Amino acid sequence: MEVRRVERISKALSDPSRILILQELRQKEDCLYCHEISEFIDLTQPSISHHVKQLADADLIVVEKEGRNVKYKLNKEVLNEYVQFLNKLKI
Repeated sequence: MEVRRVERISKALSDPSRILILQELRQKEDCLYCHEISEFIDLTQPSISHHVKQLADADLIVVEKEGRNVKYKLNKEVLNEYVQFLNKLKI
């Protein structure tokens, strides 16, 4: 994994709200719809959109449009690559 990609992912994970979104996605195991995020995070819709965009830009989530709805899926492959990279740093 490239260092630039690791940096982008690390920055995306530096916010507690984004970590909560990823945790909820992990628990759902399938997908999470945009309106569901506001049910467990006390943020405005623009703030939620900002956090989701940061996660999507880091390739941690996949965004899919379903008609008028938007759903998010955890990008397990990228997350696993990131964890493997970090594991290589262990002493």
